[in-house]
Amino acid sequence: MTLPDAPSNPAGADRTFQVDLRGLVDLLSHHLYSSPRVYLRELLQNAVDALTARHALEPAAPAGAFGIRLYADGSAVRVEDDGVGLTEADVHSFLATIGRSSKRAEQVTEQRGDFIGQFGIGLLSCFLVADEIHVVSRSARTPDAPAVEWRGRGDGSYTIRTLRSSARPRPGTTVTLTPRADAGEWTRPTQVRALARHFGSLLRHPVTFDDGSGGPGAAVNPEPAPWARTYPTPGARSRALAAYGEDVFGFTPLDTIELDLPAVGLKGIACVLPQAVPAGRRHGHRVHVKGMLLSEQADEILPEWAFFVRCVVDAESLRPTASRESLYEDDTLAAVRDALAERLRAWIARAAASDPDLLARFLHVHHLAVKSLAVHDDEILRMLLPWLPFETTDGHTTLDEFARTHRTVLVTSSVEEFRQVAAIASAAGLGVVNGGYTYDRELVHRLPEIRPRTSVADLDPATLTAHLDPVDRETELAAAAYLARAREALAVFDCDVALRTFQPASAPALLVDSREARHERTRSQLAREQEGGLWGDILGALRQEAPRAQLILNQLNPLVRTAVAIDEPELARTSAEALYGQAALLSRRPLRAAESSLINRSFLDLLAHALRKDH
Repeated sequence: MTLPDAPSNPAGADRTFQVDLRGLVDLLSHHLYSSPRVYLRELLQNAVDALTARHALEPAAPAGAFGIRLYADGSAVRVEDDGVGLTEADVHSFLATIGRSSKRAEQVTEQRGDFIGQFGIGLLSCFLVADEIHVVSRSARTPDAPAVEWRGRGDGSYTIRTLRSSARPRPGTTVTLTPRADAGEWTRPTQVRALARHFGSLLRHPVTFDDGSGGPGAAVNPEPAPWARTYPTPGARSRALAAYGEDVFGFTPLDTIELDLPAVGLKGIACVLPQAVPAGRRHGHRVHVKGMLLSEQADEILPEWAFFVRCVVDAESLRPTASRESLYEDDTLAAVRDALAERLRAWIARAAASDPDLLARFLHVHHLAVKSLAVHDDEILRMLLPWLPFETTDGHTTLDEFARTHRTVLVTSSVEEFRQVAAIASAAGLGVVNGGYTYDRELVHRLPEIRPRTSVADLDPATLTAHLDPVDRETELAAAAYLARAREALAVFDCDVALRTFQPASAPALLVDSREARHERTRSQLAREQEGGLWGDILGALRQEAPRAQLILNQLNPLVRTAVAIDEPELARTSAEALYGQAALLSRRPLRAAESSLINRSFLDLLAHALRKDH
């Protein structure tokens, strides 16, 4: 293979990357930034950082002495600041070199935490809406510094020239964009103002907007953040924070939790959602860094179990990613997440201790969220488990109330099992809790940790049948023939048949059959079908005595008393199948194909028998 001649270059000499600026801008627009609208955020951020450096240079300057002014009239967008400005050397270093940032210069390296951005590509975002960027700047570091002009174009070319001081009478920087025709969506005056309020409503420096109509500039951020204001009473403060949460999120919070982490300079609020949400569904939170909006979808700021709140926070020490649209996952963010989680736990504890009405409203809406937290948090478990609502044979009630009337609490493993036995268990005086919902069974089993005198056990079919009264011997003998025919008819379902008395008398039959028993019978059936093969040997080695289902007929029910007296074999068989089908339907479990067929057949046979009898 012959290689092409290499260009003349000494061995080992450094070479320079050739950057296709248009390709880089396309990369930014499609992969780094979520939308072209971020150009205004980047310009605001650069202005804020310049003002921060100016205040460091002139710490005696009064608050509000330096600010940011926005201008947009449809033909141009301009952002002007009273910041530290740039010298000609700064322009060569920071604007003419892609990837380098003035915030990484030696003179500000030690103050790096005071700035929002840490990446030198922000100005390039302006090429998302314009083909040329015009910058005029004058440095505040040198009293007699001239103004410097830099023009950068989308093809990668730029020019730099020195201007008279009169071109920029005061220190600071002005960035002017001439929008492309296809960028009108993001550069119209109304849109520029909306974007400025969206990104900069909590900025600590004054920001004004001028639409070129000749009127006075309108304040973009006329008031500080609501948590930074003073109020005449605690109630007024609570109402103001709730109103702010409603304005931001569009719902009236069930309650508002104030957040304050001085170690990282974080302040804000958590708004408790007024409606229940699916477990594990994580809402985006609104995160500002040093006043600048970073993200509206920062779900990483809170743990997964805290899906019952939405937050607005402003922090000093959180680190943004390169796109400045999300948070960098580091030890600081992990510590903030843990600290905010502790604030939410503390709010729940305060509500439990001092505001039972609020706690009741919260648990009514968000009991699933609290249950998910209680599973892993012993403190919340001890505090709130007695208050949490559960579905029981006494209706929907708290475990604390339920345990007062039931020293032994039985818990089912599935919703269908609970619905199958609830009415009979309640009539028999048994206390049963539906453990089929997420977290419920595990939490009920931990009830003795809170109430040591209460015992908890899984509901066993034998426990239920033991509480059903047997019939007298004469009644059993009289029904023996019918019971034999019923067992023969239902043998295909591995179902035994028994006659008992139980309340309510309106229930003709009870089908006692657990999910585990059905699975074991299915496995045993599969083993029989595969007998002799490899799978048959494997399943046969695991074979156990398959537990049978049990259809318990209620002698107190008039329909059952009539059925057990039937002498005609086919009618007796059909009635037993119908009773089994009705009990299976009442159990609300999925029916097998054979059971569905049996229900249809028994109904038609009974209908045919009734029609023959009438004629």
